[in-house]
Amino acid sequence: MTQQLAVAPTPIRTAAPTAPAAPRTPSLGTAGLVTVLLGAFLPMLDFFIVNVALPTIDRDLAAGPAVLELVAAGYGIAFAVLLVLGGRLGDIFGRRRLFVAGAAAFALTSLACGLAPGAWSLVAARAAQGASAALLIPQVLGTITAATDGARRGRALSIYGAVGGISVVIGQVLGGMLVAADLFGTGWRSIFLLNVPFALLAVVLAVRYVPESRAARAARVDVPGTVLLTATLLALLIPLMEGHAAGWPLWSWALLALFPVLAVTFALVERRAERRGDTPLVPPTLLRIPEMRRGLGIALPYFAGFGGFMFVIAVALQQGLRLGVVAAGWALVPMAVGYFAASLSSPRLIGRWGSRVLSAGAAVQAVGLAAIALTVLADSAHFSALRMAPGVALAGIGQGLIGTPLFRVVLSKVPAARAGVGSGVLATSQQASLALGVATLGTLYLSVSPGLGMGRALALCLGIQMVGSFTILYLTTRLPRSIG
Repeated sequence: MTQQLAVAPTPIRTAAPTAPAAPRTPSLGTAGLVTVLLGAFLPMLDFFIVNVALPTIDRDLAAGPAVLELVAAGYGIAFAVLLVLGGRLGDIFGRRRLFVAGAAAFALTSLACGLAPGAWSLVAARAAQGASAALLIPQVLGTITAATDGARRGRALSIYGAVGGISVVIGQVLGGMLVAADLFGTGWRSIFLLNVPFALLAVVLAVRYVPESRAARAARVDVPGTVLLTATLLALLIPLMEGHAAGWPLWSWALLALFPVLAVTFALVERRAERRGDTPLVPPTLLRIPEMRRGLGIALPYFAGFGGFMFVIAVALQQGLRLGVVAAGWALVPMAVGYFAASLSSPRLIGRWGSRVLSAGAAVQAVGLAAIALTVLADSAHFSALRMAPGVALAGIGQGLIGTPLFRVVLSKVPAARAGVGSGVLATSQQASLALGVATLGTLYLSVSPGLGMGRALALCLGIQMVGSFTILYLTTRLPRSIG
């Protein structure tokens, strides 16, 4: 009995109509990456570059302590409260378009800062400059997330993290040099006027080299969420950054008491909006991504400690050791070198050791802070920039091993369609934490140093930052070992 194989006739295949595929975002090339990193460098530089110029601004404009605080705080507050909105606008209208608009606005507002005729006009220009930075920065992270993938995205985010850390240190060094140089008689104004040509260069390069990207579905702006988030951050940051200079009046305590109420209300409104099918400003489902949630938990103590350290050490060097602006800036060069070296090596180290790199960074940072604290406590009368250099270098290495991979951790699992809002949430956490660190540790140092003296007050602030390092060390153990 023979077995026959029945062969079915081959059907004639016709091309079935298919839905058009969504256009893929072109890849971000090297020139485009350099362009967006230039756009990121300028706003982050300006967060700290003004610190060393404040005494000169006070003498020139007769500003007074409270107004000087607003010159520094106005930028940071506007920057922090509008960042998530900037990310959403990039998702809707296109990230390159918003990058170009933000860079142009940053050039214009920097010019206004440099030409400000009085203290209050400088405060207004600084707030406008912070708002333009909030428009610009989320497009950088959003473009990197949407227009790169795999190992290239990891390298780009690592470089972004390195640029962020280096810009803070360079801001202190460059600010002191520019004020001391008094270029063309501009004095402190040069720290703002220098932004103008570089921001305009970023505009020209972006039009040519940065690909356009946007979310597949354009969501409307979440007006209630935007208003509540702005009110929540203002209720926290304004009293912390202005309360000390104003003598802690009743309104500062009232705002601090209002902060948790506004924060809970914001969370409830966002959750309700997402359940209705709307697109909230900060989608709760985005925060359910483990890497996003845990990375933001690390970001708070890391950036708060970093911002507080940079402010406190600058004040201690200038007021405690009576160093000039240039010498105080150069004292932080070992930190910049250590941070840069750690940033360059971190992508390779992450590929081999994963999240253990962040754990090692937290430990190294704690050792560096302890070394500085022990040095100043042992002999505060002879404490100097040279004696603190080893501890500063170690702290910089530790910060580089944490900060550079952190952006990669937080954004590693964020879908490309949510790149803008994810980047805005991360950037808001970064800037709000930096401002929080400056406000809390800075206020603590200024409050206790007259009674304790420079050495003990500095050691106290360093000890608090060490607690933050140990918190980071614990949180890094909860990250997945492999980082995408």
